[in-house]
Amino acid sequence: MQRRSLLAGTSLALAAPALVGRAFAQPRNAGWPRALNMGTAAPGGTYALYGPAWGQLVAEATGVNVSYRTTQGPNQNIILVQRREVEIGMATMGVALQAWNGQGDWTQGNRFRDIRALFPMYDTPFHGIALKRSGITSMAQLAGKNIGVGPRGGTPGTYFPLIMNTLGYRPAAIRFGSGSDMTGQMSDGLLDAFLFAAGVPIPTFAEAEAQGEINFLDFTPEEVTKLTQAFPELSPSMLPTNTYRTAGRELRVVGMYNFAIGHRTLDEGLVYSLVKAVLGQNARLKQAISTASDTVAANASKNTFLPFHPGAARYLREVGVTIPDNLVLA
Repeated sequence: MQRRSLLAGTSLALAAPALVGRAFAQPRNAGWPRALNMGTAAPGGTYALYGPAWGQLVAEATGVNVSYRTTQGPNQNIILVQRREVEIGMATMGVALQAWNGQGDWTQGNRFRDIRALFPMYDTPFHGIALKRSGITSMAQLAGKNIGVGPRGGTPGTYFPLIMNTLGYRPAAIRFGSGSDMTGQMSDGLLDAFLFAAGVPIPTFAEAEAQGEINFLDFTPEEVTKLTQAFPELSPSMLPTNTYRTAGRELRVVGMYNFAIGHRTLDEGLVYSLVKAVLGQNARLKQAISTASDTVAANASKNTFLPFHPGAARYLREVGVTIPDNLVLA
């Protein structure tokens, strides 16, 4: 049966390329492309900073220029990689699982089987903020309130409506937009809270606490249990007290891992060099963005379903990571 365009009638409008990396003379291998396009995300989230950080390492190591396309996040990145409108991108594993199985409204029943895992990035914890003057200190208080959840095509935009429904906290309205836009609307009184998920510290949360007094919203033990039972792709964890300057306590969260992804047709040697450039230079990557402290080969085990690209599997196995044969697919 013929399915309609994955972007037709949806809000995942394709954004124009937003940022271009430094140009290199020529690829190290004559068979490699002169450039790769990477799907990132909207300003205010971690992808917008993390993407250029690892893209620069790849460009230096391979001689292949990397350009960056602003997107609405993991959902749109997967669509674009599947369609080869970008060759590489980033996604959370919960969204990738929906894509692989054709589940979730945004997939329209399509299975995205041309995407491949490249390397592990970092965990994405779900939590939120509200202005201190609002008096909101818990997720339960968001029933009947106006909340923002980031871009519609991002992980929080996909999961937070499901999370609130599972917990039984029905907001009056759920609004979508970039992280920067959401914090701006909250400051203007148009939103009661902003719920998000990204590598911590979430840049737009850190910006909000620098501008005024805010409360950090996390989950109770009972809420965590309910969510992890409903969504096995979520795992519980605690954010340290010093994650944010003014939090003043540990935050109890649920999260899911992020992986870099690429199209299955990428050259095996190029992917091997790409993964080696990123995972082999963790110290440099951490200098660019602290979230990269988790970008290490051992965390490849966080992926249990999405096939690795053969070039990625070759590097990971060389450095001692066990990758089952059934988790490698050309």
